[in-house]
Amino acid sequence: MKKIIVLLIVSMISVASMAQFTGASLQASGLTCSMCSKAVKSALEKVSFVQDVKVNIKNQEYAIAFKEGSEIEFDELKNAVEDAGFSVASLKVKGDFSDVKIEKDKHIRIGGKYFHFLNGMNQSLVGAKTLTIVDKNFLSAKEFKKYSSATKMECIQTGKSASCCAKEGIGADARVYHVTI
Repeated sequence: MKKIIVLLIVSMISVASMAQFTGASLQASGLTCSMCSKAVKSALEKVSFVQDVKVNIKNQEYAIAFKEGSEIEFDELKNAVEDAGFSVASLKVKGDFSDVKIEKDKHIRIGGKYFHFLNGMNQSLVGAKTLTIVDKNFLSAKEFKKYSSATKMECIQTGKSASCCAKEGIGADARVYHVTI
């Protein structure tokens, strides 16, 4: 009986941090013409977990749908844009969350990735939610400066684990995405 109770508790904890990332909204910068826009679209379509890319040329924005059940690597999206010769001005990722508890300046593992929430006071993410990645090279220099000055956590400066992440048992080589809700 004890084993069954322990298994139930473990499975409930596992479900608490479940999420499926379904898509993203990416704004690129440095685009000057429709050929530039097409180059970024083509680069994004080559990313293995991307199912579809729709372009809004006026806003230089790309609506990206992810393949269901795929392992999502946000850095690959950024790299695809940079390989096409441009930069990311904004990346907002959409997910379907199942009661994921978050706190400001805390780290949580969601879908095999670490996220450092710069906001979100003692709340649960349930259903469709959007997270904005605020690491360097995922938004404009002006926006990055705004976010990095809003926290005293040194890990946002590098986009990697630093002393704040190490305190929570995250290894120095682990990738931590800094996000806002």
